[in-house]
Amino acid sequence: MAENQTQIPGGQTNLFIKEEPTTPPKVITIETGKKHKAKKSADLIDWQRLYDKLPEPSLSPNGRMVLEKRYLFKDDEGKIIESPKDMFFRVARFIARAEYIFDKDAEVELLAKEFYLAMARFDFMPNSPTLMNSDRKLGQLSACFVLPIGDSMEEIFDAVKFTALIHKSGGGTGFSFSRIRPQGDRISSTSGTSSGPITFMKAFNEATETVKQGGTRRGANMAILRADHPDIESFIAAKEKNDQLNNFNISVAVTDKFMDALRQGTDYDLVNPHNNKAVGQLSAPEIYKKIVYQAWKNGEPGIIFIDRINKYNPTPAAGEIESTNPCGEQPLLPYEACNLGSINLGNYVLGEGQNAKIDFDRLKSTVHLATRFLDNVIEVNKYPLPQIDKMSRANRKIGLGVMGFADLLIKLGVPYNSEKGLKLARKIMSLIDTESKAMSSELARRRGVFPNYDQSIFPAKGLRLRNATTTTIAPTGTISIISNASSGVEPLFAVCYFRQNVLDNDTLTEVNPLFEKIAKERGFYSEELIKEIAETGSLDGVEGIPSDVKELFATAQTISPEDHIKMQAAFQEFTDNAVSKTVNFPNSATEEDIKEAYDLAHKLGCKGVTVYRDGSRDTQVLNTGATENNQDSKNEPVKEVIYETLVKPRPRPEVVVGTTEKIASGLGDMYITIDEDEVGINEVFIRIGKSGGEAAAMNDALARIISVALRSGVDPKVIVKHLKGIRGSNPIWHNGELILSCPDAVAKAMERYIKRKSTLPLNFKVENQAPDNLEKEGKGSGYYSESDHALNNACLECGGKIDYESGCYVCRDCGYSKCG
Repeated sequence: MAENQTQIPGGQTNLFIKEEPTTPPKVITIETGKKHKAKKSADLIDWQRLYDKLPEPSLSPNGRMVLEKRYLFKDDEGKIIESPKDMFFRVARFIARAEYIFDKDAEVELLAKEFYLAMARFDFMPNSPTLMNSDRKLGQLSACFVLPIGDSMEEIFDAVKFTALIHKSGGGTGFSFSRIRPQGDRISSTSGTSSGPITFMKAFNEATETVKQGGTRRGANMAILRADHPDIESFIAAKEKNDQLNNFNISVAVTDKFMDALRQGTDYDLVNPHNNKAVGQLSAPEIYKKIVYQAWKNGEPGIIFIDRINKYNPTPAAGEIESTNPCGEQPLLPYEACNLGSINLGNYVLGEGQNAKIDFDRLKSTVHLATRFLDNVIEVNKYPLPQIDKMSRANRKIGLGVMGFADLLIKLGVPYNSEKGLKLARKIMSLIDTESKAMSSELARRRGVFPNYDQSIFPAKGLRLRNATTTTIAPTGTISIISNASSGVEPLFAVCYFRQNVLDNDTLTEVNPLFEKIAKERGFYSEELIKEIAETGSLDGVEGIPSDVKELFATAQTISPEDHIKMQAAFQEFTDNAVSKTVNFPNSATEEDIKEAYDLAHKLGCKGVTVYRDGSRDTQVLNTGATENNQDSKNEPVKEVIYETLVKPRPRPEVVVGTTEKIASGLGDMYITIDEDEVGINEVFIRIGKSGGEAAAMNDALARIISVALRSGVDPKVIVKHLKGIRGSNPIWHNGELILSCPDAVAKAMERYIKRKSTLPLNFKVENQAPDNLEKEGKGSGYYSESDHALNNACLECGGKIDYESGCYVCRDCGYSKCG
C-alpha cells in the first residue's frame, strides 16, 4: 500500500458474490439525489438489503454475452459466478467506499446506489479495467499509461520490463522513441554504433506479443517519433508492410517549426537527441508527402501536433508531454495513467419526433456524479509501478467523455454532418467540461487540490481544482456494446450488419433499433430491405428510403472527411485532453485528399488526426458484406493474367509431385492435395470427411475450377487472394488458426505450399512441419498473429467480422477490443 493510501472499511474480505444466479428481484425505480442521513463508518451498512432493492440491468443480448465472456467473475474451472448486477454492484460499492478516506461520516450507501444506477441504466460507464478489476486481487483500474524511454540500454530495457508489467495488469502503453539516438550514431562507452529507435520498437513489439493482458485483452501500444529526429524517414515507413510492428499504432510528432517550414516550402533541421545538435536538414514538403503517402496506403502513421498539445499542458513545470496513450486521445507525462469514463448521450433525450429535446439538468447531474466516481478511482487504484502511483496521484488526471452521440442526434432528428450537429456537439461538450470542472472544484474544497497544483496553470486563473484535467473523448469499443450505444463521437458504422452468433454459429442480421422504428412507423420496412442494407451497411443507393432518413442515418463511410474533422474539432474545443476519432475515406481517395484532411485538422485546432481509407489494408476491415479488396501484401494491385482469346489448359502430365494437408473445417476434416509439374502448381484435389452430398459436390467443383485455372496460367497467388477470407456459416479453429470456410481453408493451404516450396526442393516431404509465424500466446501452432486476423476481417477470438474506428479494432460479435 502506498504511503498516501488509507485502508477502506468494508474491503475485499466482504466482497458480495453469489455462488449461483438467483431469481431476479422485482424491478424497483429508485430516484437519485435524495438526501439521506449520513451513516458513520463505524455503522455496518446492510449491503444485502441495498442490493435487493436495486433493479436488474436491462442488457441487450450482445451486451450480456460480452459481459459473460470478458468481465464477470469466473471460478478456477471457468464457471461464471457473478451476474451483471453483481458486477455493477461490486464496482459501485468499491468506488463509493473511497469516500471514507476523506470523511468518516460519508453517505457511502447513497453514493453506492447512485453509482450503481448510473451504470445499470447505462447512463455512465467507466473504462473496462475498472469494471473488470474493482475489488479484485489485481485491482488495476486504469486503461492506459505513458512510459519514458531514455537513450541508455538500461533505460530502454527497464521500459520493456515496465511495459510487460502494465500489459499483464490490463493496460495499454504509449511511448516516445525520440530520445534514442539515431541509427549509426557513435556510442563512446562501447566504441560501437546505435541501432536506432526502430530496432528497439521491435523489442517492445515482441514483449507485447508474449504478454496477455490480465487474461482479457492483449496489450496495445503507441509509438511516437518527432518529425525532427534523424531517423524520421525510417519511422514513417516502419509499418509499410502489414506484418510488422502489429502491436503498435504509430504517429509522427509534428512540431510548429515543421509546420512553418511546410507552409514556406523550405527545409527544417534534424536534431540528434543525444546532444541536441542539428545534424542535417530535410525538406518539410517531402517528409509531409511521405507521411501522407503511407497514411493513404494503410492508415499509418497518424499525426499528433506535439507543440499544440504542450501549449495546453496543465502542468508545464512538472514536465513536457512526449506521448499519448495507444489511441491518441490522452496526452500524458511520463509515468502518468488515464482514468476514463463515458456518458451515454443517447439516454438524455426527452420526448420523440419534433418534441424531442436534451435533458440538460439530468446530464449535468450525471457529469457531477461521474467526476466524483473517477476521482475516487484514483484513490483505490492499484497502480502497476510506484512511479505511476506517484505521478498519477500528483496530477490526478481524469478523462470524462461521451458515447452515444450518434444515437442522440438521430433521436433529435439532426444529421451528423450538419451545422446543427456541430452546434450540439459544442453545446454538450461545453456543458460537460464546465460542470466537470465545477465538481472538481467542489472536490478540491472538500479534499484538497491535486499535489502539483502549484506547478500548474490554474493558480494564475484563480481556479482551484482537484484534477489537472477532467475531459477526454476516448474510443468506447466494448463499453458501448455493453451499453447498446453508438461508439464515442463517431457516426454510425453501419445501419444494418451481419453478426456471427458465437454461441451457435448462426449468422444474424443486426438492425439499428432507431432505424427499424422509423422504417416501421413510415411504412418502408421489410426483411428484404434490411438484408440489402446489411450488404454495405449504408443506405446509399438503396431504393425506397426517404431522403431525409438517408441524411439522418449517414454512416462513417458516407460522411465526408471534412465533416469528420469538423466534428472532431467541435468536440476538441471543449476537451482538456484530446479526441479519439477516425477520419474515414472512400477507397478512391487520393493522397491529396489525405493531405487536405491533415491540413484542415491543423487549421481547426485538433491535437492529432487518424485516417483510414476504405480497403487500404490487406483485406477490408469492415463489418458489412461489401468490398472485395484486390491488393497484394504491399497494397499494390495484383496483376492478374487476362486472356483476350480462349485459353486451353495445358495437359496434366503422368507424374506430378505435391503434398496432402489435413485441415479441420466446420463441415468436417478436409484433405487438400496440391500438386505441381515442371511449370508450377497445376492442380488441387479436395476431399472432405463426414460430409457428402452437396458439400462434397461443391468442394469437388471448387477443386476442378482451381485446377483448370492453374493449368491455364493463372497465378496461384491470385487464386489465394480471391478465396482467402471467404466466410461460411461455421468458422472453426484448427491448430490455433481460424478457418472461416472450405474456400478459406484451400487458400491457406495453397499459401503455405507456395511459401514452403520457395525454400524447399520440389520433392520435399512434410512431417509435422511447424507453420511459419507461430502465434506466441499458447493457442496452439496458429499461423496468424492478432493483427493478421484483423487484416483478414476476422476477430482473433470468435472469428466475427471487425470494425475499425477511433484508431481501434472492435468486434461487434463478442466485444473484443484493444480499447475500453
